[in-house]
Amino acid sequence: MIQTEPGDAFDPEIVGLFASIGIKKGKPFAPDARMKAILTDAIAVGNATARAMVFAPRDERAKFYPDRQWNNGFIGNSYQFLNDGERMLDPRTMFHYMATGITPAMAAAKPGTGSAYAFAVRDAAGTFLDGGKTYKITLPAPIPAGQFWSFTAYDNQTRSMLETDQKLAGIDSNNPDIKKNEDGSVTVWFAPKAPAGHESNWVQTVPGKGWSSILRLYAPLEPWFDKSWKPGDFELVN
Repeated sequence: MIQTEPGDAFDPEIVGLFASIGIKKGKPFAPDARMKAILTDAIAVGNATARAMVFAPRDERAKFYPDRQWNNGFIGNSYQFLNDGERMLDPRTMFHYMATGITPAMAAAKPGTGSAYAFAVRDAAGTFLDGGKTYKITLPAPIPAGQFWSFTAYDNQTRSMLETDQKLAGIDSNNPDIKKNEDGSVTVWFAPKAPAGHESNWVQTVPGKGWSSILRLYAPLEPWFDKSWKPGDFELVN
């Protein structure tokens, strides 16, 4: 990117960081053995640090609710991760390690427009989600999504969508086969095999793989913003 794009295509601070390790426009990147060793260690430490920020955040603002395991990827609701002149470096790292691009609308949805996001990496007991186990999660009625809602399952190792035989990596309310409970709530099951009788509300997981999930509400409604509505946690079934 540095070689291909104009010299002023990126923030000078970032360009300076690249330059400090030998990535400069118009010059070959040719680290010697010493620098290769340093960069190899730096990659491992940086990856571990970012992973810890996602899967075990210490920032209290990461929690959506005190009694739930759902986290907020948009700490401060700023797509630039700014807070009173401060660039929130850890929240920025947390978001971009788990996700990729970001837009102003993603970080600052308003009732009835845009989309809202929450992510979970642990079950109701605080244990990391295990692809070999069966979980269920219930969204109470009415679900505050003016358009639709969805769950997507992600591979913890790659942070990409979980690859399974189901070839969906998730479920959303546009599916006409989704079954509702008697009170209008919806229970979704996550497991390696579909639980009997719940095939239409099932998301496949993979034994031996940790996974996480993002809940998305499209055109979120006021109960999401005032927190009078809360999604359930992932409950371990077996």
